[in-house]
Amino acid sequence: MEVVTISLKYSDALEEVMKIVWPKPMKLFTAGPVACFPEVLEAMKTQMFSHRSKEYRELHKDTVMRLAEFLEVKKGTVLLFPSSGTGIMEASIRNCVTPGGKVLVTIIGAFGKRYRDVVEWNGRKPIVLEKPLGEPVFPEELDEALKKNPDVEAVTITYNETSTGVLNPLKELAKVAKEHDKLVFVDAVSAMGAADIKFDEWGLDIVFGSSQKAFGLPPGLAMGAFSEQVFEIAKKIPNRGWYFDLLLYKKYQEKEWSTPSTPPIPQIIGLNVILRIIERMGGKYEWLKMYQERAEMVRKGVMEIGLELLARPGYYSPTITVIKCPPGIKSVEVYEAMRERGYEIAKGYGPIKESTFRIGHMGYIPKEYIRELLDTLREVINELKKKKGLA
Repeated sequence: MEVVTISLKYSDALEEVMKIVWPKPMKLFTAGPVACFPEVLEAMKTQMFSHRSKEYRELHKDTVMRLAEFLEVKKGTVLLFPSSGTGIMEASIRNCVTPGGKVLVTIIGAFGKRYRDVVEWNGRKPIVLEKPLGEPVFPEELDEALKKNPDVEAVTITYNETSTGVLNPLKELAKVAKEHDKLVFVDAVSAMGAADIKFDEWGLDIVFGSSQKAFGLPPGLAMGAFSEQVFEIAKKIPNRGWYFDLLLYKKYQEKEWSTPSTPPIPQIIGLNVILRIIERMGGKYEWLKMYQERAEMVRKGVMEIGLELLARPGYYSPTITVIKCPPGIKSVEVYEAMRERGYEIAKGYGPIKESTFRIGHMGYIPKEYIRELLDTLREVINELKKKKGLA
């Protein structure tokens, strides 16, 4: 391939923007967007081309097929969307639940509440099963809720709750929902790419993720897998809208391996690169092992500092660890002190915003970064305790 070197005529404009977005070097341990893998950043420098061209069709098809293999989708359909994951969340309700119909919404944190709002704001009725923060939903609780509400059309499950660092037992919950013959909608935004998903085997109907989380890409691309039942139901649902009409997306993909509106081509290029890297690493389970090792390293290090985790043991997230602030110390104080030292972590979220802070372990994070982060966190906690007379 010929490499063309282009001089930057307006490099000063680029430098001005870089001073805004990257005023100083920062290592990212955020809840997302996360640091992108170097190969992704390099690939996304590619000059653009038409999303109706044969080159794009080949890229789209190859990416969809690779993602379907990763999610273990053979009977369903994988689709790409120019949106955040919340777009597919809304699509699941508008396309698959009758107007005024009931949906059992399981809530273990802030993003389960978002699904509840999406149900309600789209003219459907949410039936809520909510757990205390830090707790998962257990299969027997879902079974009981479905026995009490046999007329719900679907169940929503947050696979990985970013606000609490809890990983729900998706396989077991989906099994219960299917025993009651309900559709299963899964918010896997901060799980897809780091927690196992077996779409066909687990009987899922919709599962969706976002590019800016565990795949280590910039935001702007949502990915979803859909059962054939979803499309059959959608045919009978009025007022599905246009932008997130699942039948329209399926039609465009089957017709020309593209999307109804312009897709985020750079992100799709990046996703294709990541899926190829996963293949070269030894496949899906080697990639997931990398995430599990990172998460265990963070949790162990945090507890050695003497800090307490929010999530119930056995249900820890592979992508984000939520830590209780020591008494007398606020989340923002830890966040600002870490940021001053070159580490971007995440503040608490929702009702526990001030009493917790979060360490994301998604995207490009070499192990030495984690060791450095933990050493710095120990230093910060000790300094804050000393400053407040809490030592």
